[in-house]
Amino acid sequence: MAKLTLQDWDLWYPKAGATGMAFARGRVDPTDVMLVHAAPPVLTVTVRNMQGEVLAEGIDLPATAETPITRLTRRERRIERQDIWPTSQDIGGLVLLPGGEVGTLLQWWNAQDYSEWRWQVEFYNHR
Repeated sequence: MAKLTLQDWDLWYPKAGATGMAFARGRVDPTDVMLVHAAPPVLTVTVRNMQGEVLAEGIDLPATAETPITRLTRRERRIERQDIWPTSQDIGGLVLLPGGEVGTLLQWWNAQDYSEWRWQVEFYNHR
């Protein structure tokens, strides 16, 4: 049996309540980019391997713009945040939803004035 090489992307909202709260935790094949839907204004991100070792972190990452999607990028042991309007380059990327479900971005459209948007995400699971 092949060894699993999954990663946990653990997102924490440190400014909620008295001590913060979990926002999402998704388990995926290794990736250096994770899109996030409806990320809070401040986000702490920890990426761990299946043994629980920390692979990368970003602490108290502030929002960079008011957008529906955040791009988290792993650079070595550091996570960077950029709030974006997805482009064709983001199609096929993973999207982490609040709570932890991870899907694949299939389509994205937004009005030129950013007043509306439409998107499709596909979810796939297996045992």
